[in-house]
Amino acid sequence: MCGNKVLSGITGALLAGASLVQAASYPEKPIRFVVAFAAGGSIDLLARQFAQKLTESFGQQVVVDNRAGAGGNLSAEIAARSAPDGYTIYICSPSLVVNAALYAKIAYDPVRDFSPVTILASVQNTLVAYPGFGAKSVKELIALAKSKPGQINYGSTGSGSSGHLVMEMFRSQAGIELTHVPYKSIGQTTADLISGQVSLWFPTIPGALPHIKGGRMRALAVAGVRRSPALPDVPTVAEAASLAGFDATTWYAVLTPAGTPNAIVTKLNTAFVRVLRSPDVQERLAAQGVESIGGTPGQAAAHIRSELPKWAKVVKAAGVRAE
Repeated sequence: MCGNKVLSGITGALLAGASLVQAASYPEKPIRFVVAFAAGGSIDLLARQFAQKLTESFGQQVVVDNRAGAGGNLSAEIAARSAPDGYTIYICSPSLVVNAALYAKIAYDPVRDFSPVTILASVQNTLVAYPGFGAKSVKELIALAKSKPGQINYGSTGSGSSGHLVMEMFRSQAGIELTHVPYKSIGQTTADLISGQVSLWFPTIPGALPHIKGGRMRALAVAGVRRSPALPDVPTVAEAASLAGFDATTWYAVLTPAGTPNAIVTKLNTAFVRVLRSPDVQERLAAQGVESIGGTPGQAAAHIRSELPKWAKVVKAAGVRAE
């Protein structure tokens, strides 16, 4: 028994030593960012900024691999099944935890199959309306919707998307009926909102900001607990509609496949947080409506675990189910 313990201790020490040696020379080849959604969205823009910065920092090419499909499930499966060597990094959104409640079966576990690196940043969703829409405030919207139950439509990038679930959270708490029109892409939803084919949407601020500033969308409220620095004159849903506690913030996490050596996870955490804290990145993110977070791998893991029951409750209340 004693011999087994000694052998186990020696084996553990050798593995730890090997991990440190591996981390010291990491990275020795290109790194792949698997991104949860298609090019052009908030998460893709964020990933590309960090890919450029880390390419410069590491001296190795960091490539962005957009894997859209199944509401984020395709990318999560690819990342979870990749070698745990630090050369595949998953950049994801709350779809990681939302899909655990949205789908009857998924091919990965959002906690067990990943080693979190950090929560990079968060963005608020913003309630936007077609400029010609009859309501100019959230209170006017609620009054109009109550007078025309089910007659006002809203767009989203698909059932179970953040825009869909945030609107369902809002609709439920406001006690109104709206009609959901799901689209397959951000581009389609944007075009139909601007043209008035749909009246409302709840996109994230970075993607909507140019259209809001250009007068092609009207921002009625933001979905976080406080106003966004990018839209300081736009109230939160909570203050605009007296819906206390309303909070539907989207976050972006950096994960590696489970089993990635701790020394590499730590090195990645240091690299990402260093880039995140650099003045030029801070300025650029703030201008886009992105709020930086950072933090340790342990904090990231705790946040992801806490989000599972929150979004399960929203999915259940919305009565949404995906196949």
